[in-house]
Amino acid sequence: MKAAVLIKKGPALKAFEIREVPKPEIKPGQILIKVAAFGLNFADVMARRGMYKEAPPLPAILGYDVAGTIDEIGAGVTNLKKGDRVTAMTRFGGYAEYALTNASAVAVIPDELDTATATALTTQYCTAFYAASEMVNLHRGDSVLIQSGAGGVGTALIQFAKHRGCRIFATAGSESKLNYLKGLGVQHPINYNTQDFEKVIKDVTEQKGVDAIFDAVGGKSIKKGIRSLAPGGRIVCYGASALNGKNIFGKIIIALQFGFYHPAMLMMPSKSIIGINMLQIADHQPAVIQRCLHQVMELYKAGVFKPSIAKTFPSTAIGEAHDFLENRMSTGKVVVQWK
Repeated sequence: MKAAVLIKKGPALKAFEIREVPKPEIKPGQILIKVAAFGLNFADVMARRGMYKEAPPLPAILGYDVAGTIDEIGAGVTNLKKGDRVTAMTRFGGYAEYALTNASAVAVIPDELDTATATALTTQYCTAFYAASEMVNLHRGDSVLIQSGAGGVGTALIQFAKHRGCRIFATAGSESKLNYLKGLGVQHPINYNTQDFEKVIKDVTEQKGVDAIFDAVGGKSIKKGIRSLAPGGRIVCYGASALNGKNIFGKIIIALQFGFYHPAMLMMPSKSIIGINMLQIADHQPAVIQRCLHQVMELYKAGVFKPSIAKTFPSTAIGEAHDFLENRMSTGKVVVQWK
């Protein structure tokens, strides 16, 4: 089979090569998917940059979410069948014509759902649902801040927060992206290049703060976020894009900007910090992943979740796709299709 193989760390346009590699061998409890499309996530960029410690050694096949048809069923799998159209989470290996995953990380998709859009409903929408429903459980009237609101997870979080009746603050870095946020229903879009989100929140809420923050940025935004929480507020951290492109000294500075917290510092104001790594959840809590996938598909069918596709690239342009995502040109999901 063909695969987009990461052959070197560094700039996107020189990092990948389309190669012929062995087709994966299926094991009990797994399914093999003939991949029509795979999605990109910012964790892919971090892995390409050598900043994601769980990434496999080079040469490596990255990829966390795919969509296509089931080609083969492993022993013990009874709820799926060959030929089913599915979307799935993969623990790497998604940048290939065939991808293996555990049956618990697979959801059958409706006939009307195209494979490009389906890729967004796995890693990104499951992350959003897990963060906003299971880790925080948003309620009507809550105020929330969503960092990087124009991205794939950000879009999903906004749609879910709107569904729950929340007042939404969200950040983005350009006027076009702010208009995108407004179109999603964000009441308070914030341009992080020209505005201080902490000040905006304090002014709009009359110093009360927000009830939840979803942060994929890291660094100093965490300390500012904690100061922006109301009593009982929670900040959910699921990424550290601030580290991208930094040299070793820059990484040290960003790491220090996260801050250091003693439990007493959180208990006294009744605030919480929650960390999410969906790979760890998939490895150790397969029932949680299956539950999240099921709920995400139900919310899609109900019209709550409406994935936005930023751009679709052919597999031969994998480097360009990475570059597009890394340089923050996307609003929604970046997808690569096999031709």
